[in-house]
Amino acid sequence: MEIFKRTVTSPKGDITIYKIINGTGASVEISTLGAGIVSICVPDKNGELEDVVLGYANPVDYFYDGPCAGKIPGRYANRIAKGHFSLNGKDYNLAINNGPNALHGGPEGFQNQIWEGSVINDSVVLTYRSADGEEGYPGNLKVTATYTWSDSNELTLKIEATSDADTIINLTNHAYFNLSGEGSGNIFNHTLRLAAHKYLPTDDTLIPTGEIADVAGTPMDFTEDKAIGKDIKCDFPALNYGKGYDNCWVIDNWDGEIKEIAILTDSVSGRTLKVSTDQPAVQVYTGNWLDGCPKSKSGKEYHDYDGVAIECQGMPDAPNKPQFPTQKLNAGDIYSRTIKFSFLK
Repeated sequence: MEIFKRTVTSPKGDITIYKIINGTGASVEISTLGAGIVSICVPDKNGELEDVVLGYANPVDYFYDGPCAGKIPGRYANRIAKGHFSLNGKDYNLAINNGPNALHGGPEGFQNQIWEGSVINDSVVLTYRSADGEEGYPGNLKVTATYTWSDSNELTLKIEATSDADTIINLTNHAYFNLSGEGSGNIFNHTLRLAAHKYLPTDDTLIPTGEIADVAGTPMDFTEDKAIGKDIKCDFPALNYGKGYDNCWVIDNWDGEIKEIAILTDSVSGRTLKVSTDQPAVQVYTGNWLDGCPKSKSGKEYHDYDGVAIECQGMPDAPNKPQFPTQKLNAGDIYSRTIKFSFLK
């Protein structure tokens, strides 16, 4: 395994980008800006390497981008209704940055910070310290994100955090995948399968209603391989609200152990992505608002639906939904979550 690094100057300080190349020549790039995945170059059915992660030509453009491309949003990924939650009898109010709600931790968020970076035992380790009161959240929180790339083209992300006070936390990675190549157009012909027979219906601001509904008989059913574009334009509330898929599915028989929860396949390139996690849910977002992104790595303009994010995470608005698995982190405890992206051809 070889790891190289380069530095880019930004208004917030230097950004370091680490490139990990495995024994087959396949590679990933990880940025200290937002602890983000910048690229993943893996072979197609003919052995040709191509970048399958959407991203920008200029590393500085990742600051404050609407899509949150490739990064780790926090302190709470996804939405919290009206930016309000209660913890231990105390009310907390967060910045409203997505309609009437708080999204991805707030307008600054972990995704717009430069994390500390280091290389430890062939892994890239990124650290961020979030101060008590930052974006309205309680507790001084230390987060580490460890990326490990294998010779079998599996990228493992382990996220750990500790706090000196009770707080809430929900962390994921927000990479957008296009297995035909990051500049190849929409992902409607990609097939997706989810280990999820239930999903979370939402209101028109994408806040869960609290119901956990069956996918059977609806466009939300991905229990068998299905082209993403097959039902994406159906007249169905979940699809109308988000202009496509931007919804949370509940993992079948979740028990906190790592298990395979999603399979994304592209018949054109022959690539398959298998996603495994110990998280209780997965948000699938089909890039419904990608128009107007900064210049892409390939020099092409991204358009809506050019990539799909498979975001393993806790459930949105869980602090206000006691029926959902808790996202509370008690002082002194360790938050630990793992996501694995395995690429096959």
